[in-house]
Amino acid sequence: MPHELENAVVVDFPLRGAGWMAVTTPAARIPSHGVDILGQRYAFDFIKVDDRAGVHVHPTSTFVASTIGGRTDECYAWGAAVHAPFDAEVVAAVDGMPERRWINPFREAARMIWNGVTFRPDRIPAILGNHVILRAGDVYAGFAHLVPGSVEVASGDAIASGAILGRVGHTGNSTSPHLHFQLMDSADLMTANGIACAFAAYEVRGADGLWSRAERAIPGPRERIRSISEGPDDGA
Repeated sequence: MPHELENAVVVDFPLRGAGWMAVTTPAARIPSHGVDILGQRYAFDFIKVDDRAGVHVHPTSTFVASTIGGRTDECYAWGAAVHAPFDAEVVAAVDGMPERRWINPFREAARMIWNGVTFRPDRIPAILGNHVILRAGDVYAGFAHLVPGSVEVASGDAIASGAILGRVGHTGNSTSPHLHFQLMDSADLMTANGIACAFAAYEVRGADGLWSRAERAIPGPRERIRSISEGPDDGA
């Protein structure tokens, strides 16, 4: 583990159920997203996959997914509940941004490149999509790309760990429905520094198909993980 992750802040895992995978994680590289801006140094991107080898976020074939694409609401992660990882105050809650109903890999890649080239502070909402920012003391947590109409909290709310914040969606800078999660030292994304984050407990599926418990750990790239906490992980 890189030295700068050794004193990571430990929080609860914000998702429920099995099939989750951190396709972007500081366990693989730092900065995890290739940049430090917007407090992203130690950020995660969590998708949900099926049991096929590789990374399949949608039930269609690899060929169709990589060319034509598929319906957003058919992706495995879409609509999964996002939970608060600690007791907190809500400092920002943005909803109502539209969601693209079809995932096309070429369009999504072009959109991300365009947002990067044209970036300026007033375009941050277009990058985050619907999102929530929480505060617990000096630690802030950000959750991005939520489904429109799903945000269940408002600025100023005091919430308990495990409360539902919203649901995983495909708004903003998103290649498919996923949860972008990060810790940082400020709610102002233009000045925020990322804070290293580990999760209190979750389970990892081994090559033999058996699950083992990980504690105060950081998911590795392509590990298949599941929550040990109870609670809804879908649209139910």
